[in-house]
Amino acid sequence: MLNQKLQLKLSQKLSPQQIQLMKLIQLSTLEFEQRLSREIEENPALDTVNDNHEIEKDEFDFEEKNEKQESSDDEIDISDYLTDDDIPEYNLRTNNYSEENEKAIPYAAGTSFNQFLKNQLHSFSFKDEELKIAEFILGSLDQFGYLRRELIDISDDLAFTMGIDADENRIQKILDKIYLLDPAGIGAKDLQQCLLLQLKRKKINKNVSNATKIIKDLFDEFSKRHFDKIKSKLNISDEDLKESIYEIEKLNPKPGGAYNETTKINSSIVPDFTVEVLDGEVKLKLNSRNAPDLYVSEEYKNMLSGYSESKEKSKSQKDAVMFIKQKLDSAKWFIEAIKQRNQTLIMTMSAIVNFQKEYFLSGDEKKLKPMILKDIAEKITMDISTISRVANSKYVDTPYGTKLIKSFFSEGIKNSKGEEISTIEVKKTLEAIIESENKQKPLTDDQLTKLLNKEGYPIARRTVAKYREMIGAPVARLRRKLK
Repeated sequence: MLNQKLQLKLSQKLSPQQIQLMKLIQLSTLEFEQRLSREIEENPALDTVNDNHEIEKDEFDFEEKNEKQESSDDEIDISDYLTDDDIPEYNLRTNNYSEENEKAIPYAAGTSFNQFLKNQLHSFSFKDEELKIAEFILGSLDQFGYLRRELIDISDDLAFTMGIDADENRIQKILDKIYLLDPAGIGAKDLQQCLLLQLKRKKINKNVSNATKIIKDLFDEFSKRHFDKIKSKLNISDEDLKESIYEIEKLNPKPGGAYNETTKINSSIVPDFTVEVLDGEVKLKLNSRNAPDLYVSEEYKNMLSGYSESKEKSKSQKDAVMFIKQKLDSAKWFIEAIKQRNQTLIMTMSAIVNFQKEYFLSGDEKKLKPMILKDIAEKITMDISTISRVANSKYVDTPYGTKLIKSFFSEGIKNSKGEEISTIEVKKTLEAIIESENKQKPLTDDQLTKLLNKEGYPIARRTVAKYREMIGAPVARLRRKLK
């Protein structure tokens, strides 16, 4: 007896091309440029010059192409590769950017923080072994310029890794010279020592002397903003205390961090989009660096043409043709992927601009509407993960500054009128309240909560504390300032 069963199985798998497309979408402009350069280097079938001087319609079907089979082992069909229709139609520059965006942005090569410090060691008359110890110490500094390790641990590491016998006293003598390096405060074990090292370099006067006493003997009181105790113990006036505190506030608590921020190679942000407001209308443009002109190499097509005209086809010729076909397929897919990437970017950002049009017209962040990834995904019928890839890594240049697209997304809460508002509006209101408070008597979280509730935002104290931390405002005690 014959049993027959029919099973229907539904599954979804992403093709390698789709996976690569998702990876391209999530790249920032600078990362995309690097990826583009690498692809051009690896695939000689890609060209940045169009030898035909015209861009004709692309009728190349990738799925159909992949499904085609060779007619026989002895013959390779290359007819599809010899037509001009293979050149895709996607001169995306026409509507997406202005000529001003073509200007190249220079980037400094930069010097690492560690190398910057090492270069200064040559100003001292170190012996060879002492220089190695000094360089080892510099290599042990954290990103802010602090030496968090104990000297005994450094001594052990020097013995085991470099075969240098150096006790704590010897290391300390070398460390004392490192304290003289720029920026001031380098090599300190903690914040207190870091500030003292910086004060030590200042010209001695009454304010500097008081500031030194505060940091050296009353650091705990200073950290907790107990100004009355400091005045009492130092027996100084309010004005003297204010001037001394001002001297301390001018110091850099993270000397290494300041250097790293200014010398980071890729610290500059290249916006992916530009938004302009003209005659009450919002205009969106895609950065030209996201839409390069790429073409399929005519030289590679000519190679296939030569093979087609050849009567006798050797095995080596066939192998070469297969290689060329592979590179041409890859080139055409990459060009199409760029086109799809930029279409996705434009569609996503256009939906965001339309959704937050009131903000883009006014620049008032209180007019930002509650918006989640799902809202945009539904508008353009795309997956939420795709919207997330665009929002997390892309920037837009607006008349109100360069913004991370992700910053336009926020949850919503209901105000006292029952209207749904963005949490960004609440944070901005909280920020304004803190900015206008009496700095001698800063508002506590309970007081902030009451004021926000009075403004029509019914939120709990713990939520206020969370929002306060998000806007970078410390607790009331640490916000206190002298008159």
